[in-house]
Amino acid sequence: MDTGRQIQSITPFLVMDVLEKANAMASEGREVIHLEVGEPDFDTPGCIRAAAAKAMESARTHYTHSLGIPELREAICRHYRATYGVLVDPEQVLVTAGSSPALLTAIACLVDPGDEVVLTDPHYACYPNFIRVLSAVPKLIPTGSEDAFQLNPDKVRAVLSSKVKAMVINSPANPTGICLDDAHLRELAGLGLPIISDEIYHGLVYAGEQHTILEYTDDAIVINGFSKAWAMTGWRLGWAVFPKNLIRTAQKIQQNLMICAPSMAQWAGVAALTEAHGDVERMRLTFARRREVMLGEMKRHGFSVEVEPTGAFYVLVNMKEWTNDSYRFAMDILEATGVGVTPGIDFGPGAQGYLRFSYANSEGNIREGVSRVAGYVRSL
Repeated sequence: MDTGRQIQSITPFLVMDVLEKANAMASEGREVIHLEVGEPDFDTPGCIRAAAAKAMESARTHYTHSLGIPELREAICRHYRATYGVLVDPEQVLVTAGSSPALLTAIACLVDPGDEVVLTDPHYACYPNFIRVLSAVPKLIPTGSEDAFQLNPDKVRAVLSSKVKAMVINSPANPTGICLDDAHLRELAGLGLPIISDEIYHGLVYAGEQHTILEYTDDAIVINGFSKAWAMTGWRLGWAVFPKNLIRTAQKIQQNLMICAPSMAQWAGVAALTEAHGDVERMRLTFARRREVMLGEMKRHGFSVEVEPTGAFYVLVNMKEWTNDSYRFAMDILEATGVGVTPGIDFGPGAQGYLRFSYANSEGNIREGVSRVAGYVRSL
């Protein structure tokens, strides 16, 4: 059986290659330190787990409204008002089985085959594949240390054409950990191009302010979810806020492809937004300390962090002195040291020669992992 031509354009998610090899090594008895995976190492807070258990015991196990249960959509709207001073109507909110379906739905609402979608380079690894699977084309904008990894509005303006139908932004960003500042967000919003803003790392900011794109424009779709700030990766619960003229289109996609998000997870989401504030802040403060540890270790071992991250839980490190093949380099490091790191090429050609280190691990493992990598590099 042959695969379709379009699906053949989908590239592998290389961090999963590293993770799967690392797990195979661990199953054989090797000691492995995971600095590759973008997943909080905390358990989901107890109040959230209790809410899910209560929902199950109460037989809240059936299909829900395709947009999501009203209680969760209303809680999401209160979250936007309290956090950003932005008013969102519950009828604009689509609750999804993770933020990835929300992103796919958002792109599907805006593009036709052959249309172009602007992305930064580097970018989250899966963005181009969401675009390609819809037969649209990623339009990469180089965004490097000379721009402080901030998307330059002039570079976007220079590529605008009738084919460009949307722009995806990510703040705090994966893999750089950089937050788009007020000036850049304001100018990007003023370009008149529909914006899809991936805000999955909101709540994990350690320096400066975080802003939602909805503070600057209504011509935007916001993607967010519970995986990162609430340590709920396995619950598969996310959401999107759509302009009112697009929500019915998004709802039809959900009805046909996903039906609804898992019902018990939705009730857990209500507890996350109403009861888990203290837990979320404790996790954020722990990540903040780990960020300082990792940056200190990078400096101590002489690694080049061109722009210090202010959010998420990643540090992007320039390794071009030692490699021009970050995938092979990451695999060699894993085999030689037992430390998993993510190859920069996973995030686009602009990150070739870089490695992404995650500090979603203990301070001891961060110190030991960076030390092992430094020892390996010195041996080359």
